[in-house]
Amino acid sequence: MSNEIGKQFCLNTRYERGKLPRRPLSLSTKPSVYKTYENSKQIQLPEPQTQQGPGLWQLLNQRRSVRKFSSKAMTQEELSQILWATQGVTEPGVPAYGEMIGLRTAPSAGALYPVETYLCINNVIGIDPGLYHYSIENRTLELIIKGDFGEALAKAALDQEMLAKGNVVVIWTAIFERSKWKYRQRAYRYVFLDAGHIGQNLALAAEGLGLGSCQVAAFFDNEVNHLLQVDGENESAIYLSVIGHKKKN
Repeated sequence: MSNEIGKQFCLNTRYERGKLPRRPLSLSTKPSVYKTYENSKQIQLPEPQTQQGPGLWQLLNQRRSVRKFSSKAMTQEELSQILWATQGVTEPGVPAYGEMIGLRTAPSAGALYPVETYLCINNVIGIDPGLYHYSIENRTLELIIKGDFGEALAKAALDQEMLAKGNVVVIWTAIFERSKWKYRQRAYRYVFLDAGHIGQNLALAAEGLGLGSCQVAAFFDNEVNHLLQVDGENESAIYLSVIGHKKKN
């Protein structure tokens, strides 16, 4: 038996014909697909634009990871557009598992949406620097804590200074139980696939606005979780992306 954790993960979560795990689903134990910070300061973001814009093939051809950013501030309209592109609701009021949910721009296994979006705001017009949670259902930013956290986040991401220089760092966490409720251990595969879909949407949306982005998976998990005030077990950071105005050479 191999001691390689990654190999064991793949082996222990694979599906085999005739051996699919089956169990009844209890709606009484299903986690909500939405997380909110009801008592926090709320910032309503502008309505996103869903018409026109550059073509998909053009964006795919142009997209590159960008690691150098200018000091130009991002607008709230740009931020709203990017966040909508990542996980915005495109079809509200869809019945699923005994409740009404909104289908989103990025796919999710079983429409369970385990990935939450947080932001480290460094330089956005009209929004104080700080750590925020993005309420997908309400299209609002919910303030967690005000302050300059770019340098702390860069340090937590193995000293990648670009996280302190970009306008915004998006931090994706997973609430694993949302997917485990239905898929048990297989859910961990789906959670990371979901995050990949969301990250690609962000990269293309940023390019569509003439901004740059770079996706980051190298970070000290506990340090990022501590910044967000999540426990690292039931909810944990899994992926980052820095966004900003491209620095001209």
